[in-house]
Amino acid sequence: MRVDPRRGTFDDRTIADLPELVPPGSLVVVNDTRVLRARLLGAKVATGGKVEIFLVEKLAGEARCERWRALGRASKGLGPGTMVRIEGGELLVRIEARSEHDGSLEVTLSSEGELDVAQAIERFGRVPLPPYMRREPSPEDVERYQTVFAEKPGAVAAPTAGLHLTPELLSALRQRDVEIATVTLHVGLGTFQPVTVDDLDAHPMHSERFEITPSLVEAIAAARRRERPVVAIGTTVVRALESAACPERAGHVRAMTAETRLLIQPGYRFRVVDALLTNFHLPRSTLLALVCAFAGRECVLEAYREAVRRGYRFYSYGDAMLIPSRVVSETP
Repeated sequence: MRVDPRRGTFDDRTIADLPELVPPGSLVVVNDTRVLRARLLGAKVATGGKVEIFLVEKLAGEARCERWRALGRASKGLGPGTMVRIEGGELLVRIEARSEHDGSLEVTLSSEGELDVAQAIERFGRVPLPPYMRREPSPEDVERYQTVFAEKPGAVAAPTAGLHLTPELLSALRQRDVEIATVTLHVGLGTFQPVTVDDLDAHPMHSERFEITPSLVEAIAAARRRERPVVAIGTTVVRALESAACPERAGHVRAMTAETRLLIQPGYRFRVVDALLTNFHLPRSTLLALVCAFAGRECVLEAYREAVRRGYRFYSYGDAMLIPSRVVSETP
């Protein structure tokens, strides 16, 4: 769906039309994070009780031993010192501590076979499909839940707008003098955290790690020099670019590696991103709030009503909307 927030129009298009909808000379920015096979199923060494470990963030470690922040689920508690053998046999997980703040676990992963820990995770882990899909991953999900430009491992969810892009589509964009650049933002589980407060300012925003390279800084600067738009493929790209916005130079970004807790909601003044391709998101989510900030709340909600009426598919494997230009900031 092509959404024009200034005219209030909604056009049915296909993703194959994207090269003709993006102005020549534009800069398209994609997120090159790679989704980890973060779901580890196994059993307690002592009792054989079934356990699920969900890796959230790598904290430290070397090839044969790594420390992670994780979530855990078992029929009985997972106390410090519990040893879990992951299915496949080569990977061991030791529970080190549980956070009193959010209940997450600190765990140590060690490999007893020929594979190092990263290789063992890739071999024996499962694709972390979003919880609302309510099914076990299939062999096809291994490829489908990964963008074609995924390169840097670290995400526990896919930057789903990027799933629409194929090598052929990227080639067609380049043939129209559109430049493709990458940013890295490792999508965390917090992206699925629903908003449960009436005032978004009170929402405990999750943290995600991102990287802006000097080459991306220059690519954005070049787009500004030729007066062409910066097109974000997905809300994760928006969040990273806006978090790195340069305070001295409007429309530019700074090179950095950092964590962001930026919450974008109606009233936010966008400083870098000019256009957005994004999926249709869950209600009461910070992702939907970001899109409302970009295109205007009433416009976005009307677009969603139209999407339902016209039979668009929602969420991770669903359809997308292209918003070719943002609107002036609204009041919250």
